[in-house]
Amino acid sequence: MNELRLEDIDRDGALRETASALPLATRRSFLADAATGAAGALLVGLAAAGSASAKDGGDVGILNFALTLEYLQAAFYTEAERVGGLEGVAARAAAQIGAVERAHVQALRDALGSKAVASPSFDFTGAVGDGASFLRTAVAFEDLGTAAYKGQIPEIRSPAYIAAAAAIHSVEARHAAWIRYLAARRPAANAIDLPLLRREVERLVASTGFIVAAPATVSNRPPDFRG
Repeated sequence: MNELRLEDIDRDGALRETASALPLATRRSFLADAATGAAGALLVGLAAAGSASAKDGGDVGILNFALTLEYLQAAFYTEAERVGGLEGVAARAAAQIGAVERAHVQALRDALGSKAVASPSFDFTGAVGDGASFLRTAVAFEDLGTAAYKGQIPEIRSPAYIAAAAAIHSVEARHAAWIRYLAARRPAANAIDLPLLRREVERLVASTGFIVAAPATVSNRPPDFRG
């Protein structure tokens, strides 16, 4: 199987546009090899830890990977609400999608139980202060999350975990279409959507610089989305 390129997924440039719009203090190139530095090491290490869970066939690692993405999305929308710089449809989208992403976090934590990883700490400086920046980043996150779920669901063995991930995937696709519409982008950019390889998702998330501190290995505490 040929490795997917960023251009195969990001056909209308949403991910690359998000990276180029971030302040220099938080931006790392989406096109560079970002498997270095604190954020890159965090996600690469998480992937390796999950893959090592032989008795679960990697399922725990996959769901924790999904949980980390949900932490990222939930924290992003929660921070947008907290900052209070959004108005109109952007503000409504942050509130409505944020509530759903927080529910996704809880659903995955419930499925994983004591095996759930804790939330990293985030810094969304420059991405939530105004409607244009918020929508641009939201498009990238929702496209990324939808493609990531599509890539990982076929790898899950547990029927219960498949059900949990598939239930969230369809909602993420609805989020992606809605936020694209609000951002004046085509809701369905392509006739066929390709999955995104896990290592590409990890590289892209690390390259944003939004993750600023690693989580504990596991946690029974509720997530903290204060950033």
